[in-house]
Amino acid sequence: MRLEGKVAIVTGGAMGNGLGVVKMFLKNGASVVILDYSDRVYEVEKVLVDKGYDVLGFKVDIRDKDKVKQAVDATIEKYGHIDILVNNAGVCKLGTFIEMTDEIRDYHFDINIKGTWNVTKEVIPYMIEKSYGRIINLSSVTGMKVADPGEVAYATTKAALIGFTKSMAVEYAPDGITVNAICPGYIQTPMVKGIAEDSNKENPNEVIDDIANAIPMGRLGKINEIGDLAVFLASDEATYITGAEIVIDGGSTLPETVSVGV
Repeated sequence: MRLEGKVAIVTGGAMGNGLGVVKMFLKNGASVVILDYSDRVYEVEKVLVDKGYDVLGFKVDIRDKDKVKQAVDATIEKYGHIDILVNNAGVCKLGTFIEMTDEIRDYHFDINIKGTWNVTKEVIPYMIEKSYGRIINLSSVTGMKVADPGEVAYATTKAALIGFTKSMAVEYAPDGITVNAICPGYIQTPMVKGIAEDSNKENPNEVIDDIANAIPMGRLGKINEIGDLAVFLASDEATYITGAEIVIDGGSTLPETVSVGV
């Protein structure tokens, strides 16, 4: 129960990595507020509440600052404080730089960067007030360490989140707030499934298999493994860690090539 008594907001928490974070936070005693653009947030809320967990779900597009404020206000009204923020919500659509429209570019920028900015802006005053906070941004190995063709918009936004993390970490360290980034490799999520389908519509499973075969650990990651790392960063075991980007990728960024070696 490493997070007992803590209140956490998790964006994009109704599926994928966000759901992994939500489940592990709840398992460790936190109350969790889920912000997600999908109606699935209500289904997830009901399932978890029926299991006895303290969960609150809001359908929120994090591009909409008014909706974000309403959800944060409702969180404060119910719990009185916010201890942890996990900025997980994000999107990825493949497309070459030449072919990419301004609309698709802005879709990435508005959700992955501006959306994270919007939620953090609403939450952090309550952390400053209590001189305590844990902010965890879901970046990626993409953009920060590696990239594949067609990922220019996604890679740009995920790299930007590293700069956001470091700047926020140094700015709010005096307020007792830590800010760190989790940088996943390939995890078993709907986003990765979508990337596989964009890459090979006829046989997306072949793409997943090829990804797994190129990872030293031989598999994709699991959402609960992202959740376990988030629990650690949100706990009092990580009080002296801030401004860090922590890679969790099964070693996928370690090989120098796929054709050299004994």
